[in-house]
Amino acid sequence: MDWNRIEGNWKQTAGKIKEKWGKLTDDDLTQINGKREQFEGKLQERYGLAKDKVRTDVDTWLNSMD
Repeated sequence: MDWNRIEGNWKQTAGKIKEKWGKLTDDDLTQINGKREQFEGKLQERYGLAKDKVRTDVDTWLNSMD
């Protein structure tokens, strides 16, 4: 799956994101609003991960969504 599909179906995808990354709040997801850079930034903030690690984790998750 590509990020454009995630962004286009953000409300439906937000539940799946919350299952995977439970530290993200509903407010975080509303603020992110489908924007990948903001999503990755929030993951860094909430989980204390490096940017490269977050990008790899998000890419792995996207690939598993197909």
